[in-house]
Amino acid sequence: MLSPIEVSNLAALPGIRHGFFTREGGISTGIYQGLNCGRGSGDVPEHVVENRTRVARYLGARPAEIATPYQVHGATAVVLDHVPPPGALPKADAVVTNTPGLAVGVVTADCGPILFADAHAGVVAAAHAGWRGAVAGVIEATVAAMVNVGAKRARIQAAVGPCIHQAAYEVGPEFEAEFTSRNPEFARFFHRPDGPEATTPDACTRARFDLPAFIDQELSRSGVATIEPSTQCTHHNESLFFSYRRSQALRQPDY
Repeated sequence: MLSPIEVSNLAALPGIRHGFFTREGGISTGIYQGLNCGRGSGDVPEHVVENRTRVARYLGARPAEIATPYQVHGATAVVLDHVPPPGALPKADAVVTNTPGLAVGVVTADCGPILFADAHAGVVAAAHAGWRGAVAGVIEATVAAMVNVGAKRARIQAAVGPCIHQAAYEVGPEFEAEFTSRNPEFARFFHRPDGPEATTPDACTRARFDLPAFIDQELSRSGVATIEPSTQCTHHNESLFFSYRRSQALRQPDY
């Protein structure tokens, strides 16, 4: 049975359905156990199609499919009025629509999924915000694309779904240097653990990055009306969420 996570600001909107879907309710097996919707994975293609169909039906989408992009960790947002065929997916990290009945989405496995809606204008969007996309401007690009098709920033409700949280997001010095070189104030999104938090010999020198906080900052800068922050960490909950970093630690061949 599908059990998507819903958030209060989007749930209150008339005519809008949403969900951050967990692994529950799908037919995939093995390392893809559950509701794997990633076309780019090595999962059985028919299983992925069925999983995506279940999501679309849950949302009441017409047709029973989700309009998703070919994600490239960039800052491009596209406006769609139909579900593109698998072989012609737009290279982008956000999808916007004002077409009634069309469901849009993104797939994530540690990166931040963000849902947006202006119910008055009938405009919705989904964005994939890993650190590359977030710092490159995918959030502003998404909001700007929504405005171009009739939304207003002061009416847009935004919500951040499950993603990797700071305690699990250990990064190297090059990562930290790239961020702080863009803006010295970004140093506040890094933390060096000590004591019981230091799980490896070099843990005290390697920082942890706060992706949810950085996404919240960029959403605030975009001028949206409300923001529901991420409340669950993908890395720490294997039964509910896929995680790229966890798959790497377990030496799994895919995620």
